[in-house]
Amino acid sequence: MSADHLLLGLVIAYFAWRILSSFLARRRIPALLQEGAQMVDVRTPGEFAAGHAPGSLNIPLQDLAAGAKVLDPNRWVIVCCASGTRSAFARRKLRGQGFSRVLNAGSWRNLP
Repeated sequence: MSADHLLLGLVIAYFAWRILSSFLARRRIPALLQEGAQMVDVRTPGEFAAGHAPGSLNIPLQDLAAGAKVLDPNRWVIVCCASGTRSAFARRKLRGQGFSRVLNAGSWRNLP
């Protein structure tokens, strides 16, 4: 197998993983919300004002370290953004702050 084929395979695997993980996360969201999960949108205030999921809290990614103080670490936290990239970073940051139950929902449009 050539390096080009290997790179192509890795790219395809990465995108397949992103699609599958997003699909699985979306399936879990309704049950987590019924359990009282907290929805956090990590986009900028301007992006949030232009549209967001009802009931979500806006804590921009750069403010997450301080903003996480308003979250209950004993409840699920569902993080979202525009595409899933910033929410992936947010998930890692929250897990590093001791939040053990954090789900990356990807786009805020995945939330009900």
